Parts: sequence; C-alpha cells; structure tokens
Amino acid sequence: KLLNVCVFVCFVFCCFYRSMDGSVASTEEILPPTIQKLMKGYNKYLRPFFGNGPVTVGMSLDIASIDTISEINMDYTATIFLRQRWTDERLCFDGNKSLSLDGRLVELLWVPDTFIVDSKKSFLHDITVENRLIRIFPNGTVLYALRITTTVACSMDLTKYPMDRQTCTLQLESWGYNVKDVVFHWTRGNQSVSGLDHLQLAQYTLEDHYTSESEAVYETGNYPKLIFHFKLKRSILYFILETYVPSSALVVLSWVSFWISQSSVPARICIGVTTVLTMTTLMMGARTSLPNANCFIKAIDVYLGICFSFIFGALIEYAVAHFCTLHQPNAANAYMYGQEMQEREDEMNGIVTSIGSRALRARKREEMLSRMGSTSNPTPSESKEDINSSQPQTRCTKCMSTARQIVRCLYCCKVENPHYIDNYSRLTFPLSFIFINLLYWTYYLYF
Repeated sequence: KLLNVCVFVCFVFCCFYRSMDGSVASTEEILPPTIQKLMKGYNKYLRPFFGNGPVTVGMSLDIASIDTISEINMDYTATIFLRQRWTDERLCFDGNKSLSLDGRLVELLWVPDTFIVDSKKSFLHDITVENRLIRIFPNGTVLYALRITTTVACSMDLTKYPMDRQTCTLQLESWGYNVKDVVFHWTRGNQSVSGLDHLQLAQYTLEDHYTSESEAVYETGNYPKLIFHFKLKRSILYFILETYVPSSALVVLSWVSFWISQSSVPARICIGVTTVLTMTTLMMGARTSLPNANCFIKAIDVYLGICFSFIFGALIEYAVAHFCTLHQPNAANAYMYGQEMQEREDEMNGIVTSIGSRALRARKREEMLSRMGSTSNPTPSESKEDINSSQPQTRCTKCMSTARQIVRCLYCCKVENPHYIDNYSRLTFPLSFIFINLLYWTYYLYF
C-alpha cells in the first residue's frame, strides 16, 4: 500500500510539472517577438543594476478625489494615480516607440515595493480589469501606474475647531530595499502632484501643498521616503449658520425676561428653563461629529459654554430679584426702615467717636508725662497703669473701624428696590456678551 501511495504522488507531481511547463510555453508563445526577446533570461527577482549601485525611482501623483476627512477617526480617504518611473538596462530594445503592455504582465517584471506609510486601508481598483499600466521605452525606462483608493491617518489639532487649519501628509516608502538599493525622488518637485486645482471639498479649502524627500530610519536600516504635504482650512460659514447663530439667538431670547414683570413668575421661569434646555440640546448636537477626547477643549465648546453661562445667569438673575422682592419692606414701613438704618449708623459712629476720644486723651497724657520726666518722675505703678489702659483702647478702635467698614459694605450690597436689578441687567448682560464675543473672535481668528 505504501508503494502504491508513493507511485500516485509521483504521478500527480509529474502531471503538475508538465502543466506548468505548458502554461509557461503558451505564455511565451502569445508574447510578441520583441517582448519574448526582452523576457529571455530576465530575472524579475533581481532589481536593475544589481551589484552596480542603487536604482533611481521617480514618482508623481495625480489626486483624483479626496472623498472624506474624518475628525472622529482622524484620517482622510483619497483616490490617487501613482506613477513610478525607473530604468531597467535589461529591457532596452531597438526602435523609437514605446511598448504599452497589459497590466497583467507586470507579474513578469521587477517593480518597486512601494507602500503608503500611514495607510489604514487601501485597495487597487479592478473594474473592469485591474487598473494598472505598464509602458516600456526603448532606453529601458519603465512607467508603472496604479489607481489606488486609500484611507490615511492624519493627526489633527482641534483646539481651534471650527476655525482650525490642518496639515495632512501622504508618505511613500520602500518596504524591503534600503537607500543602498533604491533611491526615491519626485520627478518634477512640487509640480509632481497634480489634480488639486479642481478639487472641491465639503468643509475645507486647500491653502497650500508641497513635497519633500527624506529617509525613514528603522532598526533594519535607512529606507527612501517621499512626503506630500497639503494644508487645509476649514470653512466656518456652515458652523456659523448651524451653531453660532442659534446659540447667540438663545442668549438674546433669555434677555426677554428682563422686560417681563417680576410678578409674572410662570412666564419668566418658562423662558429661563426653555432656553437652558434648548442650549443643552444644541451643545450635545454639536459634539456628535467630534472625537470623544478629553484632551481637546475646542473653540466651539468655549463659545457654547459662554452662551450657556449667560442663559443660566439670566435664570439666576430672576431668582435673586424675586428673592429680594419677597424680603423688601413695604411702602408703609419704608420711612421707619430708613430711620432705623440711620439710627444704627449714628450709634456706630458715636461708639467709634467715644473710643477714639479716650485713646486721644491717653496719648496726650503719655506726651505730658514724657515731657515732665526731667522734673518729676511718675511712680512706676501709675505709668504702667496708663500704658496698659491705652493699649486695649487703641486695639478696640481699630476693630470697631474695621467692623464699621464691613457693615457699610453689607448695606451697599443690600438692594432697596429689586426692580433695579432688571434695569441693570438690561444693560450689563448685552454689553458683557458683546465684549466677550470681541475677545473670543479676536483670539481664535488672529492668534
């Protein structure tokens, strides 16, 4: 049985080997004579100029579209045409015309192992066939073009969102060949990237773009790298209409309660609570399209917080005014209330004056004793008694003066007419809101 199994395996292997030879022979038979001559003895596993220095690969990009730019995932999705050019001395032929080959013949040639560094997801378009192009020129230059859609990571700083500017990159590197084997360069410098002039983005405008060349340093060596930088500026008009105008309108709506009578409790409470709840809903809706990261305090969060503070302050203002109304003395006792406050102030002034006069008399007595010291010395018991009596009086005078100032401050904070609170609020709230808006827009637009 073991012998039968071995015979069967050998038979299958021989059949497979013959079929492979037939397929290779059939492939060579369908190729034109020029290509057959080029492919004769060609080893696709060895790079051009193997052992004679690095091969130079020139690259260019054509940006077909930038489909999405996501702040939540911090990436962008783009469709690009990647074109690579290099010279392979083994592919030189006689003639003055280039050869355009089927993209599937790329399996017979050596191609650079280029990859996109920060790519999260990429694919090569294959409808109706794989979107690849191979063109060989008489001097051995090879043009290899691909149509790729890729999702690339882009680190974003959202502290000034939605008045922010972002810089994203597209980095191309060689996977296995280091700088001793392959050298990358842009074919036409900054002009190597095209297609950006007619690019239309939903929330951004393209400010600038440029290219650069560098080396990627890893543990296994230094590898060639090409970088394409493009700067994006967010269009703020959408956010002004969607967030800033509604939130400002809610703040102005909360000020309507200042012109409503304080006796209309349901009306003022309804306006205050409704504006607070609406502002809360607006704040939650503005955060749905942003990453849930605590490290970002965005500009739109600052503005919504300012608006919420003013709306909540208008609600607290009515609570304070209503509380003062309940504790205000009525008109019949207004005169008695004023007389009582005046008597308390006069009494306080009298106490402070009497204590001050005592202290003054003690000081004069000390001066007279010091002058008469040369003629008659007072007894130690009398001088000690006078000094001890003057010190407590001086301390008491300072304490009473401080207490008088505190009482005056409390009297100043007391609102004799609660209706003045609404009158002051009608002016202070709008002016404060305008002033804070000037500071906000100046800082985030120009700094």
